[in-house]
Amino acid sequence: MWLALPALVFAGILVAQDKLDISESLLILGCLVAYLGLVAAALVDTLVRQLQTLTNVIASLREGDYSFRARGANSHDPLGELAGEVNALADLLQGQRVRSLEATALLARILEVMHAPLFAFDRDNVLQLINASGAELLGRPYARCFGRTAAELGLDELLNAPDQTIHLFGNRSARWLLRRAGFRQEGAPHTLLLLADVSVPLQEEEQAAWKRLIRVLGHELSNSLAPIKSIAGSLLMRVDSLAAEEDMKRDFRRGLGVMESRADSLHRFVQSYRQLAQLPPPKLSRVALGPLLERVVLLEQRLAVQLEAGPAVALLVDPDQLEQMLINLLANAVDSALGNNKQAVRVSWRTADDSVWIEIEDSGQGIANAENLFVPFYTTKPKGSGVGLALAQQIARGHRGDVELVNREDDAGARATVRLPLA
Repeated sequence: MWLALPALVFAGILVAQDKLDISESLLILGCLVAYLGLVAAALVDTLVRQLQTLTNVIASLREGDYSFRARGANSHDPLGELAGEVNALADLLQGQRVRSLEATALLARILEVMHAPLFAFDRDNVLQLINASGAELLGRPYARCFGRTAAELGLDELLNAPDQTIHLFGNRSARWLLRRAGFRQEGAPHTLLLLADVSVPLQEEEQAAWKRLIRVLGHELSNSLAPIKSIAGSLLMRVDSLAAEEDMKRDFRRGLGVMESRADSLHRFVQSYRQLAQLPPPKLSRVALGPLLERVVLLEQRLAVQLEAGPAVALLVDPDQLEQMLINLLANAVDSALGNNKQAVRVSWRTADDSVWIEIEDSGQGIANAENLFVPFYTTKPKGSGVGLALAQQIARGHRGDVELVNREDDAGARATVRLPLA
């Protein structure tokens, strides 16, 4: 309108001075109207295009596509300022999305490398999140875990258990500390379960407690048994000088002999436990595993042990302690095989994950009570002392390794597995 104002004023002056007739005036007016129409159409088209561009940019932002930007953001008119604000909003959302993707990728990487099994369930107790350790603990692939209920996965007891409680899972001997927490996703409540393997810390605490108990009992018993044995021996030597009948002397000899013998046996029994409590730190040296296993197998003469050849590896260990550990484990395997009238005991080794795995398999009756295997004083043998497995576990821990004893799945008997780091 303002663009046509000078032409309208000029035409009005000409009409007022009678220099234009009616037809010429109408012609000029028609040209002006057509001109104004073209100018208005151009302005409306420009405005509509800018608004349509802004609409498309906002629609792409709503769809999650932050690559589009509005043009004309550098102009100082209201539409230019609006385009600038929309572009700034797109930059902000794009940055937030990049940070969210990076955080999600970091979380996925953390879950992947976590050794602690992790599970997340929704309000209907359906699994929504699991990491690699959790799938390994369940013994299922990822595809068979998602969408399953806690009851189907065998986790309903853990899901209903209180926080910070100790649990056993399946047939494994490991003990798990349960940590649970609640969170919301899209407004719906979820439950997060985290399992931490506390077998090693608990075993270390138990071993420390047993060591303290053994030291106290060993000291007190040794102090009492030594004079009892000495007095019994001295009295036994003076029996012949007694003025008594021969039957009475014989009874004295028998009784004092039993006292001396049992005191000596009990003293040796106590000393074996004190060996467990006073195990020195390992003196490490580089040792070839193959020859060491050959020596251990040759020491067992009750039956022929099958030694399967493995890779040539070297360990940084205390050879004396390692031999003692393997001798104890092999002796247990042979005892179990002989007790079941079997003659099959196999020893093998392999390497994996910067560690060597030594396996001793027997064909005996298997393990009856796996929970008490490494507890000192516990034994299932008539003449056992309950020291061998506890000492083996302690030696393995001292070498940054581990010992596991489980029932075989492929046959009758048990399998002892020793894991030690490679040199």
